[in-house]
Amino acid sequence: MAALQREHGRALFGFLLPLSYGDRQRAEDLVQETLVRAWQHPEALESDHDSMRPWLFTVARRLAIDARRARQARPPEVSDTVLESAPAPHDDLAERSAAALDVRAALERLSPEHRAVLVQVYFRGLSVAEASSALGVPPGTVKSRTHYALRALRHAMPGYEERG
Repeated sequence: MAALQREHGRALFGFLLPLSYGDRQRAEDLVQETLVRAWQHPEALESDHDSMRPWLFTVARRLAIDARRARQARPPEVSDTVLESAPAPHDDLAERSAAALDVRAALERLSPEHRAVLVQVYFRGLSVAEASSALGVPPGTVKSRTHYALRALRHAMPGYEERG
C-alpha cells in the first residue's frame, strides 16, 4: 500500500483536486478511499498490466462522482467559518426561565381585561378578529387593550426595556 501511495498518490491527488472543486481535504479523502479500494481488491493489484494507474484513476473518478451525487442529495454542509461567525445565543435556559417567571408575575399585576387580551393575542396566537370573538368585545377594543396592556407590562417589568 505504501508503495502505491508513493508511486500514484501525487498523481491521484492532482487528478481529484479539480473533481473536488479545489477542496484539498476532500481530494485527500478520495485518494485515501481509492487506495483502500485497491487494498480491498488485491486481484486488481495482481493483474498483468504495466501500471495500476488506469485502474486507480477509474476508481478515483467513480468515487468523486459518487461523492458529488451524495452531497447533492444531502442538505449542504456547514463550514467551520459559518459556525465561528454565527452569533452566540443571547441567553441561556436559566435566563429564559427567569424571564418567563418575571413575565408571569407582571401579567398577574395587570387588570383582568388587559391580561385576557394578551393571553389571547400573544400566548394563544389569535388574530385581533379571533380575540374579539373569544372575548366578546369589538376589534377596536382588542387593539386598544393590547396597546395599553403592553405599555403596562413594560412598566411592570423594569430592566426589560425595549431594544432597538
